Amino acid sequence: MANTYTQIYIQIVFAVKDRDKIISESIRDEIQKYFSGMIQNEGHRVMAIYCMPDHIHILVSFKPDFNLSAFVGTIKASTSRFINDRSWFQGRFSWQNGYGAFSYSISHIDQVVRYINNQQEHHKKRTFREEYIDFLNKFQISFDEKYLFDFHEN
Repeated sequence: MANTYTQIYIQIVFAVKDRDKIISESIRDEIQKYFSGMIQNEGHRVMAIYCMPDHIHILVSFKPDFNLSAFVGTIKASTSRFINDRSWFQGRFSWQNGYGAFSYSISHIDQVVRYINNQQEHHKKRTFREEYIDFLNKFQISFDEKYLFDFHEN
């Protein structure tokens, strides 16, 4: 019987609801570990993950039978419950609707991992809005700005 061989690398980006900058250094590692464990339990592999105060980047190596929309919906809902169960914030925590997903070849993985792991330095020079629009343009994705994340840059 033939086997299935795949190489599917996707960077997923999504934001905290209302782009509130509420994910602090003190809880970032715990949130990242939760994401990583959940993704690995689904049979995928986390290549890189970095949670900024108001958004997250995750590079995942997917097994061939995944459904991206269902996957993102599941991890967003599960991490929201995880965060709310710990009462780290006043009120309810949630992620904004929507996400960005960008695919890469194996030859770009090291560069993408470095990019994700260097988010703090990167965002000293560019806002999340600039970064996200650059992704959309680089990947030639048509978009209407009124349907992008709510950006509250300052």
